[in-house]
Amino acid sequence: IAKLTRRGPNTWIGRIWYKDGATANFPYTAVRISAVGSFFPHQRRARVTYSGGGAPRRTRTYRFVSPYFRDVEFEYDHERGVKPELEVNTCAHSNRPPSMPCERLSIERVFNRAGFRARRSGEVSEIPSDGPDANTTWSDAEMHDAMQRYWSRFANRPQWAMWVLFAVQHDIGPDLGGIMFDDIGPNHRQGTAVFYKSFISNPPVGETQPDAWRTRMRFWTAVHEMGHAFNLAHSWQKELGTPWIPLVNEPEARSFMNYPDNVAGEQTAFFSDFEYRFSNGELLFMRHAPQRFVQMGNADWFDHHGFEGASVESYSALALEIGVDRDKPVFDFLEPVVLELKVTNLSNEPRIMSSDLLSHHDSMAVMLKKDGKPARRWAPYATYCTEAEKKVLMPGESVTESLFVSAGLNGWDLAEPGLYTLQMAMEIDGNDVISNALRLRVATPTNFDEERVAQDIFTEDAGRVMAFDGSKVLDAGNNAWQELVAKLPNSKAARHARVCLAMPLTRQYRTLRVDAPEGAEAIDGRAVFEVSKVDEEAAQEALAKALVDKPAVAMETLGAVDYEYYCEGFSSWLKTCNRGKDAQKVDDAMRKAVAAVAHHYPAPRVAAE
Repeated sequence: IAKLTRRGPNTWIGRIWYKDGATANFPYTAVRISAVGSFFPHQRRARVTYSGGGAPRRTRTYRFVSPYFRDVEFEYDHERGVKPELEVNTCAHSNRPPSMPCERLSIERVFNRAGFRARRSGEVSEIPSDGPDANTTWSDAEMHDAMQRYWSRFANRPQWAMWVLFAVQHDIGPDLGGIMFDDIGPNHRQGTAVFYKSFISNPPVGETQPDAWRTRMRFWTAVHEMGHAFNLAHSWQKELGTPWIPLVNEPEARSFMNYPDNVAGEQTAFFSDFEYRFSNGELLFMRHAPQRFVQMGNADWFDHHGFEGASVESYSALALEIGVDRDKPVFDFLEPVVLELKVTNLSNEPRIMSSDLLSHHDSMAVMLKKDGKPARRWAPYATYCTEAEKKVLMPGESVTESLFVSAGLNGWDLAEPGLYTLQMAMEIDGNDVISNALRLRVATPTNFDEERVAQDIFTEDAGRVMAFDGSKVLDAGNNAWQELVAKLPNSKAARHARVCLAMPLTRQYRTLRVDAPEGAEAIDGRAVFEVSKVDEEAAQEALAKALVDKPAVAMETLGAVDYEYYCEGFSSWLKTCNRGKDAQKVDDAMRKAVAAVAHHYPAPRVAAE
């Protein structure tokens, strides 16, 4: 990709600023293009000369093929009772740019102007609701099933095609106007949906042109979600949205990819300048980024975006932060990554919420993206169904929790050295709250022992032992952490290992054995509970080394929330063992560590690299 400057009626020159593919075979740093025009398309040519990079000049002649970058096909289906808005009269609403031409603008025409030969696949078909039961709203899984059943082009492979469903309502309810729902399976971004029984069909109070407002809003929502299928991020999240080049956030852009209510002056200001187009940066990505980043079903989507229209109060009432308890967000190789989560009430009124809000893994989405690789969604080993008490969060008050995110059902997502971006979304009282984007780095190994131990640590058993604070049956995982402690006793990872190895030793640990040992009384002749004894000496030694020895270091690597949790539990356990003096040492170490970081605890500290 080169940025060009005109040097004549048919000549352009410029510096090459981006390359993709086998770049070692393409050392050139500059380009000169001379175009040969003709009334007949097949006679049009472009003579391109590559130079620079210490290589001899190279000239190629390219023939004209098409005025479009790619061909793309859209297939529309709608739920019974929904009439899709597939085009809009650009002058139907009086709030518009005064210079904008009046026309009947179709969805296909929008993408034609973005550089794609867009065509509609067949007729717009009606499909039944999602099922015969009383639940007539749609879940993401049900939409994915419908896409496979009703989309004539469905295939688990990349293709320049997408399916758009116009439906009544999502399970989330009227606050969800549209969504790029397809993040199931190996091929993402093939399906989007627009929901008409939602806020996009409810004109604001005082709107004098409700029909024109409704049509424009529905049309805008459809193109917005289809833009996500091209892998376009929201205007204010572009720094996270693509692995190819750094992009600048555009919070005030009058683009299909921005929210009208997000700009200064909200909807009125947005639509008075909105020209039914994508921004220049978005066009650059759609037209010139490597095909695999744009094509539907190819590169994974970095996040699961839905256009949500809650009230202004619901956007500002709660703030979700993720961070780490250290001056620089840099983790040693093998060191488990523990995030600290914080929700703060920014409103002037008390908020009632679940006391274990930040422990509901099923209501949160944590995205982890290593630079240069597709994003992955963290998948916990287990989720919990609890009946929690309600908590009143006063104005300015926060709740905090920890989250071990290095490993999960997808494997070890935070293992390889390099730079990562993490972001989290949570559903709170029916509204999605998005966190800050956290950048952190995993350092490279410093010696051979780290590299060798890593082969056994980055396994499922070792990940589960760490996530569940120990195990008596996952022998391979226990052995891996024991070897790490033996080989790297002074590492930060060894502190985590000592905790998870010691915790099962602090209690009578029941293990269900289906291969009952001889002489044991089996249950129904098949299985038996085997109870291991408490090992006070071994548990105290391991936990003391992990928590009391250099408490500031322990608090940094374990995180403030987990450090206090483990110290309080350790102290309480020592008291039950009649070891009050030892318990006092733990309490003193904890107070010392907390006092040392009182300037930021309990708020997660996110430091610049």
